[in-house]
Amino acid sequence: MHTFALALFNIWLHITAKQAAALSTKPFIPSYLFMTKIFTLTSLGLLLGSQVFAGGYQVSIQGQKQIGMGHTGTAIAWDASSIFFNPGSLGFLKKSSVVAGASFIRASTAYVGNDGQSYKAETDNPLGTPFAAYGAFFVDKNKKIVVGLGANTPFGSTTKWDDNWKGADQLRSLKLQTIVTYATVAYRVHEKVSVGAGFNYAFGSVDLKRRASSLYNGTTYADVQLKGPASGMGFNVGLHLAPTQKLSVGITYRSQIDMKVENGDATLNNAPKIVLDGNTFPISGATKFNATLPLPAVTAVGIAYKATEALTVAIDVNFVQWSAYKELKFDFVDNFNASKSTASPRKYKDSFIYRVGTNYAVNNMIDVRAGGYFDQTPVQNGYMTPETPDANRVGLTLGAGIKPIENLSIDASLLFIMGQKRTQSAADAQSAGTQDAVQPGTYQQRAFAPGIQVSYQF
Repeated sequence: MHTFALALFNIWLHITAKQAAALSTKPFIPSYLFMTKIFTLTSLGLLLGSQVFAGGYQVSIQGQKQIGMGHTGTAIAWDASSIFFNPGSLGFLKKSSVVAGASFIRASTAYVGNDGQSYKAETDNPLGTPFAAYGAFFVDKNKKIVVGLGANTPFGSTTKWDDNWKGADQLRSLKLQTIVTYATVAYRVHEKVSVGAGFNYAFGSVDLKRRASSLYNGTTYADVQLKGPASGMGFNVGLHLAPTQKLSVGITYRSQIDMKVENGDATLNNAPKIVLDGNTFPISGATKFNATLPLPAVTAVGIAYKATEALTVAIDVNFVQWSAYKELKFDFVDNFNASKSTASPRKYKDSFIYRVGTNYAVNNMIDVRAGGYFDQTPVQNGYMTPETPDANRVGLTLGAGIKPIENLSIDASLLFIMGQKRTQSAADAQSAGTQDAVQPGTYQQRAFAPGIQVSYQF
C-alpha cells in the first residue's frame, strides 16, 4: 500500500506544469500558482495514505507479533489485532483480549544529484512513535460472536530536509498525524468457518512547509505552509477457514475510502506585492480548499501452516488497487488562475506485496519469529518527489514474545526496510510532464523500527 501522497502529487504535477507554461508572460504568478497547487496536493496526499505509511516510508506497524513474521496475519487468529488483519479471524479466538503497543521509527531518505554525484543530501527526521490498540470481546456464552474495537496511527512522524537543500522548492518539512478507528463484529458460523465485518473511520492533520525560491521580496524567499484536516469512512470484511488442525486460510478486503478535506489552509508568506494582485489570486495570500480523495481498496489472502507443534509458517499476498485513480478534482474557495476548480486524469498500475513469516515456540513461555516481504511500487518513472521517492522495497523482520504469567504476553519486533536505489532523470520528468516540479537525482530510502506491545486474554 504505497502512499497516496505520490499518486496525488504526481497527478497534479502534470496539470501545474502546463499551467505554469501558459502563464509565463505574467511576472511571479506562474511560480505562485505552480507551488501553491502542488503544496496543496502534496500535503493532502501524504496525509491521506492512511494505511501503513510513515515519514516517507511504507511501514507496516499494525501488530507486533505480525511484524515479527513479515507482517503476515491474514490467516492467523492470535489476538484482538485481527480487527485489522482479518476480522473473520476474531471468531477463532479462544478468549477475549486487549492489545496495546507502539513502534519507534527512525527513517531517512538519501539523495545524490545527477551532476556526477557531486551533490548529496539526507533527511534529518525525528523519531516517529505510531501506536496500535485493540480490544476483542465475546458477547455470547457459546463464544461464537465477537465484538472488536481498535485504533492505530499509520502516520505520526516528520520528514525534514535541510532548509537550503537542493530540493527545498519541493519540500522543507512535513509533519503528519493520522488515526484510523475500527468497529468490528465476527461470527463463527461453523467449527471451521468464521466471518467478520467492520466499519472504519479515519481522521488526521498535516503541516507542510516549502520554499518558493522564485518569489524573492528583496530580503527573503517566500515560503508556503499548508495545514489541513481530513476524514473518511470505509469498511472491511473477512473470512477465516480452518480445514484441518494444521492449516488455516484467510481472505480479507478493505474498501476504498474517500477522504474528504474541508477548509484546508494554504498560506503564502513573504511574497512580493505584485503576486498578490487580488485578481488571479487572493490578495491576502491565503485561501481555503475542499477535495474528495480516494484511498485504494486492498485485498489480502493468507495461508498459515503448523508444520510442527512448535513451528508455524505463514504467507500473505496483498493486492492494492491503485488503478482506481482515474481523476482528481479540487474545489477552491477563491480563484486560482481565474478558476475555482480543476480536474486531471491519471492512470496508475495495481501492485502486490508478498510476505512470508515464521513463528517458533521455544517452550510454553517463549516464541521467536522472523520474516520478510517484497513491496512493488505502483509509481511510474518521472513522478518521484522528495516527499515520497517511491521504489520497490524489501522488508526484513525479527520478533520475540514472552509470557511471564498466564494470559499475559509481551511481544517485541524489529523491522528494517531498504528501498531500491531509483534515479529520477530529467528525461523521465520531461516525458511525464513533471520537469518543472520534481527534483532529478538518485534516491534511496531506509527505515528502522523496533516495537513492543502487551496483550492480555481473559
